[in-house]
Amino acid sequence: MKIIAFDVGGTAIKFGLVDENFNVLFSEEFPTNTYKDTDNMVLRAMEAKLKEYEGQYDAIGISTAGQINFETSEINDGVGNIPNYNHTNLRAAFEPQFNVPVAVDNDVNCAAIGEAHFGAAKGESDFLCLTYGTGVGGCIYINGDVYRGSKYAGGEFGHMATHKDGRPCTCGRIGCYEAYAACRVFTASVSERMGKPMNGREIFEPENLKNPIIMEEINNWEDEIALGLRNLCYIFNPSLIVLGGGIMSEDMLIKDIREKVDAQLEDNYKHVRIEKAQLRNKAGMLGAAWLAAERLKNWSK
Repeated sequence: MKIIAFDVGGTAIKFGLVDENFNVLFSEEFPTNTYKDTDNMVLRAMEAKLKEYEGQYDAIGISTAGQINFETSEINDGVGNIPNYNHTNLRAAFEPQFNVPVAVDNDVNCAAIGEAHFGAAKGESDFLCLTYGTGVGGCIYINGDVYRGSKYAGGEFGHMATHKDGRPCTCGRIGCYEAYAACRVFTASVSERMGKPMNGREIFEPENLKNPIIMEEINNWEDEIALGLRNLCYIFNPSLIVLGGGIMSEDMLIKDIREKVDAQLEDNYKHVRIEKAQLRNKAGMLGAAWLAAERLKNWSK
């Protein structure tokens, strides 16, 4: 058994082949807008790769940005930055054409599934997963499965309000967690104060960590992250929270966030473990592959 797995983001699409033991045999990525002059650039991009590797896979797994109807695989909402992608039905587009089962879910749900089976949450039946990037994504994992909500939009932690009368958010409302805790917001604030563009990797270079302005910005950002996690601890009382997004590979961040969250919790909540995601850029693909393998078990052509 082999599965072709995709991880669709606003900037890039990752894809690869995964074997029956969930080893990633190879992976590549290309810009999301590669087919920008077509009616649905994401659909056309995935279709091209599916044709290129046709005959080499038994199922298709897709991790994608957006709020996904898990039963039908239609994208309900949440991807306004990708033209004509909302309301696309990926299963309907690919199952009849390639005659293999297709499984689709939200990207953070897929990342959490990947971490649950192969990464930082392996062996855990209950945990929360958050990713920090352009926005803040979330997943609630309970009793060994994703809690998707009544309209498949559960776990949108980035849009819980943490600041009354706060900053405007990309969702059109104000005071959202991601308007303060997203990596994009953090790097933009550092860049403005330093008078030059800086990405996350540059900010955490050893020589830059000696700069008091950068250290102040890091401390402020950690406070914002910890505020949201404190709220989630009191709501869910979890034993584990997994933090993902490329910047969360920084050990310094994880250590500081643990300490800041712990300082804000009562005793019955202090047992929570805060760990960084282990699978990094393969989490979404592996989670999507897992879902595709499950769908393949009950597939009949």
